[in-house]
Amino acid sequence: MRHLISIADLERQDIERILERADSFAEVSGRSIKKVPVLRGRTVVNLFYESSTRTSSSFELAAKRLSADLLNVKTLGSAVDKGESLKDTVRTLSAYDPALVVIRSPWAGAAELVARWTPAAVVNAGDGKREHPTQALLDLYTLRQRVGALDGLKVWIVGDVLHSRVARSNVLAFGRMGCEVTVAGPPTLVPREIESLGCRVRASLDELADADVVYALRMQRERMEGAFVPSLREYAARYQIDGRRLRPHQILMHPGPVNRGVELSAEVIDSPQALIAQQVESGVVVRMAVLYELLASGGEEEATYGTGFTEEMPEPALAEVAGRPE
Repeated sequence: MRHLISIADLERQDIERILERADSFAEVSGRSIKKVPVLRGRTVVNLFYESSTRTSSSFELAAKRLSADLLNVKTLGSAVDKGESLKDTVRTLSAYDPALVVIRSPWAGAAELVARWTPAAVVNAGDGKREHPTQALLDLYTLRQRVGALDGLKVWIVGDVLHSRVARSNVLAFGRMGCEVTVAGPPTLVPREIESLGCRVRASLDELADADVVYALRMQRERMEGAFVPSLREYAARYQIDGRRLRPHQILMHPGPVNRGVELSAEVIDSPQALIAQQVESGVVVRMAVLYELLASGGEEEATYGTGFTEEMPEPALAEVAGRPE
């Protein structure tokens, strides 16, 4: 695997391999010293053209825990403010010889372009309304940790599907893993072509009780031009997931940030059915697995340190890796 631009680039066995590797990194994250040297001497660039807390911080932690050198570039305060194009910014950063570029952009297709302009591996951390593949992977990992096998699970993705890159990646990812996916929301917020990705579409939540997993989406008002719903109050009345709609057997997920009182009520956010905090926690180990897959899998590092960093390493070497100061 050279880049991670879209979930469509991954077969089921690719996803399973990444999730299994994330399991091994979860063991590393449980140590007092949470670092392994597999990317020592490699440079990772985080290039973010949009605001982010969860994605940017988890990619930063993932790179650091793999001992990579990290360069964080936010557009605010950079040459982008002076009118530098994405292409020129990428070429400038490529002069530092990065091994991998993580790109988040408001423009659909930006990650694909970056992959053409740099010899580095590229990870799409969200491109406009198009995709967010690592979010889908961490969602699969989180759910698998909770329920085990995913085949046959009924997943409902509810809310602003039209503006959600998470929705597109998740429809593909959950479908790849054998889930039955339904998207639901106001007709104005569900793209017409979404069924071609392999899901059902519903305009109401009348059948929501059939779901095993309810995945709520944020109303992305920053991407909206015009009125897609009469009001947030009316939207909440028809599509908010609250204590009346969420059944005891159902699992609740959300990519964050949450608009309390809009797509979710406070009672369900704080309920034991919600995996929202676990999704954030999973982000680090899954993104560690993605960086490893792109930069170290099958190479000298894997031969030396193994996939789980436990069984394959002799005890003295394991103790050295676990205890070495950085």
